[in-house]
Amino acid sequence: MMGKRWLAGLLFGVLLVAAAGCGAPAGAGDDTGDGAAQEDAERAAAEEPARVLAADDLSNLQLAAPDVPVYDTHTLAERQAQGLAVTLPELAPYREGKVAYLTFDDGPDDKNTPAVLDVLKEAGIKATFYVTGAQAKAHPEVLRRIYDDGHAIGNHSYDHRYEKLYPSVDGFFREMAQTDEIIYEILGVRPLILRAPGGRIGHFTAAYAPALKVHGYVEHDWNVSSADAAPGHPVAQDFIDNIAGETEGEATAHTAIILMHSSEGHEETVKALPEIIRLLREKGYVFGVVTPMTPQPW
Repeated sequence: MMGKRWLAGLLFGVLLVAAAGCGAPAGAGDDTGDGAAQEDAERAAAEEPARVLAADDLSNLQLAAPDVPVYDTHTLAERQAQGLAVTLPELAPYREGKVAYLTFDDGPDDKNTPAVLDVLKEAGIKATFYVTGAQAKAHPEVLRRIYDDGHAIGNHSYDHRYEKLYPSVDGFFREMAQTDEIIYEILGVRPLILRAPGGRIGHFTAAYAPALKVHGYVEHDWNVSSADAAPGHPVAQDFIDNIAGETEGEATAHTAIILMHSSEGHEETVKALPEIIRLLREKGYVFGVVTPMTPQPW
């Protein structure tokens, strides 16, 4: 009798333990799962590159640091159709310290642009890539990498053809709108910055500046040229020497916007880039990306 009673008690205890186990979900009373999920979320947030997405009223474009890119989640046509702000507000140019803005035109390609990105990643700095619509369309995965790596992207027309850009303001902005649409289709954002192919000097008439304002763009040329697109097959040391010389003096004491290229045929630019970064750091520069608040180079 005693044995039966003991066996019945044992079976009852087993059933209670099993019921308790079935009734409590995995992890109940233990926040290990929640803690791990929170850590994963924090890690993902830390790994996500900093960027600013323009507010509907464009009120958040005055930034405290020069190395955070700015994009718009609306196309220009969407802003106009929805009655959102288009004209950028007046912004105070960023003039603290010495800032070098490395800019690369005419990409992306599938060889030199990825190589430039590798060098920048190794150095831990951000740069600005002025892309053409044709190249972005041909190499969307490289455009995506530029964005994901936390760099700034600017509009550099569809295919860099002066005969379509400079006979009229309307032709110029058709090219920019076409490229904006391509960038937007790939990334879901568009830039507010652009660079006129060949620069504005000698190409812009008096009509271009007010049209830029009306369309909500900021154009930046450069005040330091690597001359990596000069004739005569210049080599890496030429670009290093050019940048070293042009970053002396008052004109670049606070802002150096440096012109380079990352398109096909610019292997020497890739080769020069680590030394260019080293010498600029030695001169006391930090590195920024071009945004609407970046000072004009002149």
